[in-house]
Amino acid sequence: MFSNKALWKLMAPLAFDQLLNSMMGTVGTMVVSNLGSAAISAVSLVDAINVLIVQAFYALAAGGTVVCSQYLGCKKEKEANEAARQLLFITFVLSVVIAAICLAANGPLLRLIFGEVEPQVMKYSRQYFIISAISYPFIALYDDGSSIFRAQENSKTPMMISLCANILNLILNILFVWGFHMEVIGSATATMLSRAFSMIAVLCLLRRPELIIRLRGYLSIRPIWSQIRRILYLGIPSGIENSMFQFGKLAIQSTVSMMGTAAIAAQGMTNILENLNGIAAIGVGVGLMTIVGQCLGAGRQDEAVYYIKKLCVIAEVIIIISCLGVFALTKPITILGGMEKESADMCFHMVMWITIVKPLVWIMAFIPGYGLRAAGDVKFSMIVSCCTMWACRFCLCVFLIRVMGFGPMGVWIGMFADWTLRGIIFTWRFHSRKWLQHKVI
Repeated sequence: MFSNKALWKLMAPLAFDQLLNSMMGTVGTMVVSNLGSAAISAVSLVDAINVLIVQAFYALAAGGTVVCSQYLGCKKEKEANEAARQLLFITFVLSVVIAAICLAANGPLLRLIFGEVEPQVMKYSRQYFIISAISYPFIALYDDGSSIFRAQENSKTPMMISLCANILNLILNILFVWGFHMEVIGSATATMLSRAFSMIAVLCLLRRPELIIRLRGYLSIRPIWSQIRRILYLGIPSGIENSMFQFGKLAIQSTVSMMGTAAIAAQGMTNILENLNGIAAIGVGVGLMTIVGQCLGAGRQDEAVYYIKKLCVIAEVIIIISCLGVFALTKPITILGGMEKESADMCFHMVMWITIVKPLVWIMAFIPGYGLRAAGDVKFSMIVSCCTMWACRFCLCVFLIRVMGFGPMGVWIGMFADWTLRGIIFTWRFHSRKWLQHKVI
């Protein structure tokens, strides 16, 4: 059993770490917002692509967390170490390939996804996208390292790395954008360098001899396909699920981009604020994967069920506090960010409704899913998420925006419908206990 002290020791740094990771992009958006609506619109558009790709990397890292956690749960430390090495190998290869594709075809990709936007917005978007793509391997390897630490119930180390990286990112953003007047390029470069710092720090700290999973000789890693297949079995469905969510956002973003720069800026800032008010609860879900993985690795199914219930309650308290806090800060943030009045008003209206609806339906839509994935029930989660996303986040949103004329608010009505439907389905799946029938190792 995990004591309350052990849970707090794992969850508190995780929640803060998730917030810090989210702030990495938020800082850049806030800094460039003073350059005008074209700059913030460009950053918002590219960030939608970045999140799509980063979520795929994060899913692979989460798959590695589950495998390592279950090995540690049944006291197989050698296998846990080898699984961690294979996670780094496959993620690095995939991230380099994706980065190369994005660098080679950045212009066509942006036009394909967003259509014809204003020339200045497209110019800034291309600049930001090119530099962002260079950072993909840094992000992927940092996610891997953080996941390996979390599998060992160590969430403090990744949190401290994120804290240092965020401080560095803020300093470099201010220096490059406001000091050297590098505009969007400066913000992208600052974030890239901060990501590189995070990667180097986590890989160096994983060499410490006192760790259960300690990694050395990175250049000597060679593929072991049985371990890679095990990681991909968990990571690919979760990656498809996460990517489909973000792809749906991209599809909606292309519709929003047709409403003008004000709507793009409002939707971009609302996305950031909605992400912020849920990020601490997501940290609870991420920690849940480690706990459930270790419980199931040790054969303690009843404990796994207990902790999913307990952490859903904790996450609900967190989400209520977070939503109220972000809502209270919405107006100051739009003012500080230099948003135009039309964009700021739209943003405030959308955040208000998010604050009302999210605490009612969001928790059961997402938190139990982390426990189910830790048990290996990844295909069910993927199928449900993809279906609800396309039905609600895309089809319903497009109908509300293009046919009913709801404007950007139509996006969030579709999101609310998605959260509600997912919550009902995942609640049923959890209580059925069918997710306990899967085997990871």
